[in-house]
Amino acid sequence: MQVHAAIFRFGPYELRSRTRELYKHGTKLKLRAQPFQVLRTLLERRGDVLTREELRDLLWPKETFVDFEHGLNAAISELRGVLNDTASDPRYIETLPKLGYRLIVPVDVSEPPTIGKALVRTKPDGNSASLPMLQNAEAAFGIANRWKVSVALAVVLLALAAGGRWVSSRKAHALTDRDTIVLADFTNTTGDPVFDDTLKQALSVELTQSPFLNVASDLKVSEVLGRMGRSPNDPLTREVAREACLRLGGKAILAGSISSMGSHYVVGLQVLGCGNGDILAASQVEAANKEGVLKAVNGVASQVRGKVGESLSSLEKYDFPVDTTTKSLAALKAFSLGLRASRERGEGEAIPFFRDAIQLDPEFALAHVTLGRAYEDLGEDNEAVNHFTKAFELRDRLSEREKYYITTLYNETVTGDMERAKETGELWTHAYPRDGVAREKLATLYNELGEVEKANLQAQEALRLDPDSTINVFNAAVGVAALNRLDETERILEAAQARGLDGPTIHDATYLLAFLHGDRAEMERQIAWAASQGDTEYFLFSQHSDTEAYYGQIRKARDLSRRALESAIRNEAKEAAALCEISATLREVEVGNVSLAKQGVFSALALQPSRAVKVLAALVLARSGDTAHAKALIKELESKNPSNTLIKSYWLPTLEASLEVRAGNPLTAIDLLQAAAPYELAETSGVSDLTNMYPTYVRGQAYLMAHNSSAAAAEFKRVLEHRGVVLNSILGALSRLQLARAEVMMGDTEGARRQYSDFLLLWKDADPDIPILIAAKSEYAKLK
Repeated sequence: MQVHAAIFRFGPYELRSRTRELYKHGTKLKLRAQPFQVLRTLLERRGDVLTREELRDLLWPKETFVDFEHGLNAAISELRGVLNDTASDPRYIETLPKLGYRLIVPVDVSEPPTIGKALVRTKPDGNSASLPMLQNAEAAFGIANRWKVSVALAVVLLALAAGGRWVSSRKAHALTDRDTIVLADFTNTTGDPVFDDTLKQALSVELTQSPFLNVASDLKVSEVLGRMGRSPNDPLTREVAREACLRLGGKAILAGSISSMGSHYVVGLQVLGCGNGDILAASQVEAANKEGVLKAVNGVASQVRGKVGESLSSLEKYDFPVDTTTKSLAALKAFSLGLRASRERGEGEAIPFFRDAIQLDPEFALAHVTLGRAYEDLGEDNEAVNHFTKAFELRDRLSEREKYYITTLYNETVTGDMERAKETGELWTHAYPRDGVAREKLATLYNELGEVEKANLQAQEALRLDPDSTINVFNAAVGVAALNRLDETERILEAAQARGLDGPTIHDATYLLAFLHGDRAEMERQIAWAASQGDTEYFLFSQHSDTEAYYGQIRKARDLSRRALESAIRNEAKEAAALCEISATLREVEVGNVSLAKQGVFSALALQPSRAVKVLAALVLARSGDTAHAKALIKELESKNPSNTLIKSYWLPTLEASLEVRAGNPLTAIDLLQAAAPYELAETSGVSDLTNMYPTYVRGQAYLMAHNSSAAAAEFKRVLEHRGVVLNSILGALSRLQLARAEVMMGDTEGARRQYSDFLLLWKDADPDIPILIAAKSEYAKLK
């Protein structure tokens, strides 16, 4: 790359090729011809290795007799001295033993200014400022030896300096909105560890707010590193980032750097092509002190976004300074460590870091929302509500994209206004159509509202955008399973496993697919895997307890529920533990062990009286006939959740209808359940799928009590037809028995025998003392 008329800016230095001058902060430095040639060549071939042989040919013609080794060493030594650089701890020139040298600092390249370009430089605070008019204008034009500038030129310069922006030469539209880019780790030569990981995270916050840029997520990059045979916590150097970028089919990497000059810092950023390493854009900003570094990151990112092709309107709309969300480098450092821990070891390990970040900066909005999401993923909705509420109150400290994120989560989890959450999620995907997180969240919302087809479409799009996300794999797999398309579920999981994806969500999805196939051996293999993970996999233990109950093995189910509960408690997941307890109690009530209800409710509420636990506690009480306590909880849920869509339209009708069925008022129950009809396919589970389609099941029982056998049969058939929604809930097994009872009432003896036979075959290994099983055997015997 020969650009002998170019001006190179790096760190505090500026090299002017045309005049063969080197400046530092505007002061001219002395540099002999040979060291100058070395520096200029390194700048022209920045990022490449310049061999000692190439330097010999550059500095001395072949016929020249000279002590090459001594001469080159002297030139490099003089150059390092001028740049205040060292071979042992290089900030600018890296020595590659027995090979050569490489420039390792970001470089901004421009052609010498001509009339029509404004003369400004970047101040330490990241803003553009005019250079002193005549002295610096003459120097910039390479005419410092002339005593005057023409009047016409001076007028033009004055006008441009007053209102213009400096525009560097760059490749127009170096990127498009379809190009994937990878963030490399920052090169930190300051010796201050507070910048490690921190500035990369700050840059990520800055860049991911833009709909134009398609930044590969840390999770996606970590999974690619795994397929490269590397550990997810290996340093993401430029070389490693380029390889990861190529494997992702990306276009460029963004490589940042920070260096120090006394109390000042220089933040640089280069955009390098994945394939050839060409510099597509570069910029740097100086910060007057450590407190100004985050603002400098914002400045350098904004400049580079414009240089790679982002429109001015997009830059203006999505230019949220990263130092607004937090000004504390220490808090951002803790936050970055939390994200790394989450990727490598799970949410439980990440939570202490996020807590530290909030302790260092209580108004760190992004840390609050991320901590809330970690708690939510662990089944701790109470803690999630607290942090989502705080983040929502601080939403002015979030970028446009993050505002969509917290507003969606706040409406979903805090107020429970699912319709408003869905509306925000739809706006989010419209504003950021390539945002995999937005698609994943909208899929979850549709699923919670029972809009199964829409949920599946969003889940598949999220998987297409980020096929290496295990969460996307799980959602897409269970999304098609909910539509009873098990072959597609199998293909999704096989593709994920072929890419080397693994982890709890993959095993959970594999377990559910095995259940739907009736593959007990595969389910056992997944549980064995969970057991090998220690005490962290209580979700799978809870799932397996539901499966054992589905097959009538209630004693095994109790043992597994107890194991899940103890595992959750050891992991400080009290709400998850309470949900394990109350879910097990609800199963007991449904099979006729009503006497266990009060003790289970008391234990669960003592563990964690969260909203989710109270909903299931009210259901246990209503289904077991404890009317007084059930009504008290129902009244509390109604008064404290006025905007909660599922409580108003799913749970309250189901709870009140259950009380009416127990009171012998089936028609009233049927009327109450009309409100739940739009949401009957909703996924309402916490640590299991036990409660899916409860309104349908209760309505079927009400129709049976009202002697409307055909309507009752239709409800129970509806449960059985949606195996991918009901999954391993005990309601799926009991609906066979209830359908048999409806067919007896209809006079269809043959159909009834078939349903009884299917139920008893399903429960052939069931515990013999289960009340509902004893009743079923007696009823079946009367038909023979």
